[in-house]
Amino acid sequence: MSLADLHENAPVIAMMWEGWADQMLALPAYETAGAAGADIRANFSSEVRETGLELAPMARCILPTGLRMEIPAGFEVQIRPRSGLACKQGVTVLNAPGTIDSDYRGPVGVLMINLGDEPFVIAHGERIAQMVVAPVVQAGFGLVENLGETSRGSGGFGSTGRG
Repeated sequence: MSLADLHENAPVIAMMWEGWADQMLALPAYETAGAAGADIRANFSSEVRETGLELAPMARCILPTGLRMEIPAGFEVQIRPRSGLACKQGVTVLNAPGTIDSDYRGPVGVLMINLGDEPFVIAHGERIAQMVVAPVVQAGFGLVENLGETSRGSGGFGSTGRG
């Protein structure tokens, strides 16, 4: 899909490859017409491309994507787990959702953890996470003498249901 093919009201995320990256891999892409997240791939340096990277149980690592991006002001990119990896392998995004701010221009990495019982090998080019583009509203913060009342009041964790 070219930038010209995008819906005229959709934000455009400008992307740039890292110098070492395998530029034959696909850019993040929506796999179906109704997908909210664009799949993003692991992009390993040439030394790791053949073997992939083994993630031991309970180990975590930042997987490189080989990309940098420019996100328009007023938006963020959220990095979320892929449900298949999480359900079948126990491999997920550790800080889900991870946030990439519009003023960040560094390398994009995905913080993964293996919560499964077996080591899991992540292959070069494998779809490892989803990117969701979302609008951002920055709020103002101010001190007041009193807060408005609600039926919930100060009920915290588990106060609205079981647990």
